[in-house]
Amino acid sequence: MALEHHRVVITAAGRDFGRTLALQFASRGAEVHLSARTLEAAERVREEIIAQGHDADRVHAFACDLTDPASVREFVAAVAARTGHIDVLVNNGARYQHGADLLSASDEDVVDTLASAATGTVLVTKAFLPLLLESAKPDIVTMVSGCGETGHHRSDAHSAYYAAKSAQAGFTEILSRRLRDQGVRVISLYPPDFDNHDPLSDSWAGAPRTAKDPLTAQSVADCIFFAIGQPRDCFIKSFYFEQV
Repeated sequence: MALEHHRVVITAAGRDFGRTLALQFASRGAEVHLSARTLEAAERVREEIIAQGHDADRVHAFACDLTDPASVREFVAAVAARTGHIDVLVNNGARYQHGADLLSASDEDVVDTLASAATGTVLVTKAFLPLLLESAKPDIVTMVSGCGETGHHRSDAHSAYYAAKSAQAGFTEILSRRLRDQGVRVISLYPPDFDNHDPLSDSWAGAPRTAKDPLTAQSVADCIFFAIGQPRDCFIKSFYFEQV
C-alpha cells in the first residue's frame, strides 16, 4: 500500500514496535512525525530511516513525555508548526509494567504506567484532533493490547498495566462512536505479546508464517495498513487476536 500522500504521527517510536511502524510507514512513502520520551531516541530512528534512502524533509523527530501534559502540548505545537493537517495518528506509547503481584510495583510505577497509556493517549488524541479534522482521510490507530480485553488474564503484566489498557479500550470505544459522523475512523488493536523482529533483518521476510507460530510484528502492522487502506465507507473498529 502506497502512502505518499499521508502524514503520520507515531508516539513512542524510539524503539520496539513504534520503531517498526516508523520504518514501515516510511518505506511506503509516508511523511512521518516520530516522538519518543527523549529527542535522542527519536533522532536515532529518524537517522535510520534517512539512511534507507528516504527524504530527510519527510522524517521528523520530537521529544514527548506522555506522562507530562506540557510535553504533549509542545509536541503537538511543533508538529502543527510544520503541517496544517495529519492523516494518521498512531497511539503506540504505553509503559509496560511486569508483575502479577500487585505489591511488586511502587506507587510511582503505578502512576507512570497509568499516565503514559491512559492519560497520555487521551491528551495526545485530544491535542491532535484539530489537525486530524483538517484531513480528508483521518484515522486514529491505538495499540491497546489483549490486556484491554474484558476477561483477559493470560498476561504476566502488572494490574496497573491492565487498568491502563482497559482505560484505553474504553476511550477508543466511545471515541469511535462520537467521531464517526466527522469521518474520523478510530481503529484499536488488541494483540497478545508478539515477536517484534527487526524489520531490517533477513528474518523479517523469513519463512511462511503458520498457525503454530507466534504472532509477529509484521502481522500486527499488516492489520494497521489493511485498515487504513480501506475506502472511507469502511470503518474497521477493532482487531482481536486469538490468545494462545
